[in-house]
Amino acid sequence: MVADDHAILRTGLRMLINAQPDMEVVGEAEDGIEAVQAVQKVNPDVVILDVTMPRSGGLDAIKHIAARNRSTRVLLLTMHEEPAYLRTALAAGASGYVLKKSVDADLLSAIRAVSKGRTYVDSELAEILVRDAFSKDDIAGSAANSVLSDRELQVLKLVAEGFSSREIAEQIYISTKTVETYRARFAEKLGLKSRAQIVRYALNLGLLSSEKFTIGKKRTKLQP
Repeated sequence: MVADDHAILRTGLRMLINAQPDMEVVGEAEDGIEAVQAVQKVNPDVVILDVTMPRSGGLDAIKHIAARNRSTRVLLLTMHEEPAYLRTALAAGASGYVLKKSVDADLLSAIRAVSKGRTYVDSELAEILVRDAFSKDDIAGSAANSVLSDRELQVLKLVAEGFSSREIAEQIYISTKTVETYRARFAEKLGLKSRAQIVRYALNLGLLSSEKFTIGKKRTKLQP
């Protein structure tokens, strides 16, 4: 099953996969909520998830799929190259992680590997993961809850998940300019100068793998 918010990409993946003698696409979804529901219906051997999708992304969907469909293997197909996304995905229960830029070379191999119970990680990220010792010391400020407001934490989480300022504004019902203001505030308070640092900080706080914060006016639930 394929879950991605871009219909053109889903079509391309379906054509690529269906052309293989040992594979067939049995379902599609355009966000994490639909993915969880569709997996319940079709029970695929492998589900391919994008990390960043509307309403709910792949990172939020992984643990629900892993908990409810233990025979379904989760493979992340994403543009995010930061090792923190990989760590979060594997910790949540994913079996594979492939970059979209490597889809032609790696995706089919990854599908076959995870379907057999193995773990598959994009070679570029695997090398980074080996030599990158995860450290909390390079990010200023360890007590974020006493430093940041709830809204600043909320924006930090969404930035770390890969959403643009415009997309964040639409989700939490504020202006794009206000999102940029919150982003500048938490970056200044915590000394975060790059997206990679923001991702690592959010990972340290558990924001990438939890549903701690309400997005918008009410929490969006993944249960069908």
